Amino acid sequence: MLFKMGKLKLLNTIAPAYFYAATVVTFALHFLLFTPTIFQSSDVTINPAMLAHISIFLFLMGNALGNYIMTIRNPSESANETVIPVCSPDCPDRIDAHYLLNGRHFCKVCKKVILKRDHHCFFTGNCIGNRNMRYFIMFSIYTSSSCLYSLVIGVAYLTIEYSISFENPLTFLTLLPLSTGYFFLGLISGLQFFLVIMLYIWLGIGLVSVGFCCQQLLLVARGQTWCELQKGQLSECRGTWRANLTDVFGSHWVLGLFVPVPTVETVPGNWQVYHDHKHD
Repeated sequence: MLFKMGKLKLLNTIAPAYFYAATVVTFALHFLLFTPTIFQSSDVTINPAMLAHISIFLFLMGNALGNYIMTIRNPSESANETVIPVCSPDCPDRIDAHYLLNGRHFCKVCKKVILKRDHHCFFTGNCIGNRNMRYFIMFSIYTSSSCLYSLVIGVAYLTIEYSISFENPLTFLTLLPLSTGYFFLGLISGLQFFLVIMLYIWLGIGLVSVGFCCQQLLLVARGQTWCELQKGQLSECRGTWRANLTDVFGSHWVLGLFVPVPTVETVPGNWQVYHDHKHD
């Protein structure tokens, strides 16, 4: 168990660093390579197409980073419980958490009691629960959008700069293995090989984020959590899907789709305990 917990804590440190590095690289590639090459114009410095691209990119990345920060700044920990429960080595719950009562969990990574815990997100370094689920879902949506948008722009850059045609779908599927061989044979530059790797990273993160979005939206609509799913507690929905979505996204949910701001009023303390009883 100690070895497994050590791996989880290490992942809790590496994952955020990976996210920050990928974000910095994405910004650098867009503004230093993609934008000047794809949207260059001999007539004007900034043309409408370039301005539209920059606006879309900054909007997507701004919302992704904004909701990422809000996920961290609005932890779902209980403000009224400071005593850390002690779990025995043969704890029957999952290795990273211990179920208490009324939807509360003690996260063994955060070392805190979490209200209506869904899961521990290693990219944010904290647990996703009642107070930050809305930000996590929006973070996933905009991260997916940013990555897939970067993928499209990156493909356009490779087409223009290196004359690579993507008309055949097999081109993208074979791009990485062929580029790897060409790189070690000295036939392509390190920059081109790095760009190809970034295309697959954006694709992977984008698809994984889409999966997270679909999963979390389905669970939220049912009024349930990932912890309950793992325990097999998905026999019936709690409340209507509209009421469950409103609990998470608030009545001003439209604003939250475009700006990473609070849209749900929460009462300090263990308000989720009452909320859970109300749905039971």
